[in-house]
Amino acid sequence: MKQRTLQQAVAFHGLGLHTGKEVMVRVCPAEPNTGIVFARVDLDPGLRVRATFEHVQRDETRQTSLVIGTGVVRTIEHLMATFHGLGIDNAVVEVDGEELPGMDGSAKDFADAFLQAGIVEQAEERRWLEITAPIFVDLGDQSIVLMPGPHLSISYTLSYRHEDLNDQFLSITILPEIFERELAPARTFCLKQEAEQLLAQGFGKGANLDNTLVFERNLPVENTLRFPDEACRHKIVDLLGDLYLAGGFIRGHVIATRSGHSLNLELVRKIAMVHKEEPISFPSVLLVEDIQKIIPHRYPFLFVDRIEKFEPGVKATGFKQVSMNDYFFQGHFPGHPVMPGVLIIEAMAQVGGVIMLSEPANRGKIAYFMSLDSAKFRQPVVPGDVLRMEVEVLKKRARTGQCVGRAYVGDKLVCEAEVKFAVVDRQ
Repeated sequence: MKQRTLQQAVAFHGLGLHTGKEVMVRVCPAEPNTGIVFARVDLDPGLRVRATFEHVQRDETRQTSLVIGTGVVRTIEHLMATFHGLGIDNAVVEVDGEELPGMDGSAKDFADAFLQAGIVEQAEERRWLEITAPIFVDLGDQSIVLMPGPHLSISYTLSYRHEDLNDQFLSITILPEIFERELAPARTFCLKQEAEQLLAQGFGKGANLDNTLVFERNLPVENTLRFPDEACRHKIVDLLGDLYLAGGFIRGHVIATRSGHSLNLELVRKIAMVHKEEPISFPSVLLVEDIQKIIPHRYPFLFVDRIEKFEPGVKATGFKQVSMNDYFFQGHFPGHPVMPGVLIIEAMAQVGGVIMLSEPANRGKIAYFMSLDSAKFRQPVVPGDVLRMEVEVLKKRARTGQCVGRAYVGDKLVCEAEVKFAVVDRQ
């Protein structure tokens, strides 16, 4: 099966269910092998992280949140379930706040908007996580077992052991048309006695009786059920969103009893451990954590935020968001800040280093400058600019390589140079 992304960008706005704060979200198409990527554009537009278990905020209980630099994005599970349920491999989610909008408490608005925008096939093959042996987590009265299976299916038992909500069970195969019709409309919920407790704990500030089912005597207060077992279906939606943090589409049968986000994510951690040794080719888009796996540079001397159009050993386009917070502006013309030209060349060289060191024979090595030729500076680069660096390999040998780089701000060429590297073993 081929990978899929959105045909065009989609925007959402609303209040976060827990924070009650207004937020805008833009979901954009992405290149093959990008995965699902989140950015807090209100904090650091250049910093993007892939939605995988490694970036999950560990101390959450009523929601699933991602850590992005110094910020977080909360309550991602309904959107992640929509990507998972509709079979969307690649997308960039730009968020201008700390929590995704709750919409009507379900995944329905996300699913409807994506289907209206269109979902398109891409050239690359989809990566599957094949379950070949049982994986399980068990806390006595709460458990999840993941068994081998030809496709993803989920069997969920809901049991609050409370008179306000009867036990429910549903077993369902996860396909796009089934997700759209049978799961996406199911809304978040709680028991009536839980509602005040959650508010006292700081949760549910954006919740109301329209976007949250509050159960009393097995019926929602001042609302009408969309399904007789709507609570159980919503639990499957949450589970589906959390499972997608394993980093791919799962083939297997999930059997869950009374599980919530904490237990779901513990299962995801175990799935990730089982599949961590699988060889993964470099994606066409590299984020900061990917770049740091290839070159040794770290803050404050890493000058590349992300890389696109990446062809290992051939070419790549790197990006640097130039910010007034960059340390070099403290001393480089503080009253008239200009990015030092040598650092622009260094940034282009780092992109070249990623290209060179991604070659199988060079992985784990270091690229040193050997020479710099034909360097020219055309325009100043100032805070607020986005530096785009187009770098390609001119020559490569066993231990050396030569690249040409051109840096742009918008359509304006600001710098160009040729750089020669020596590729050496780490000491």
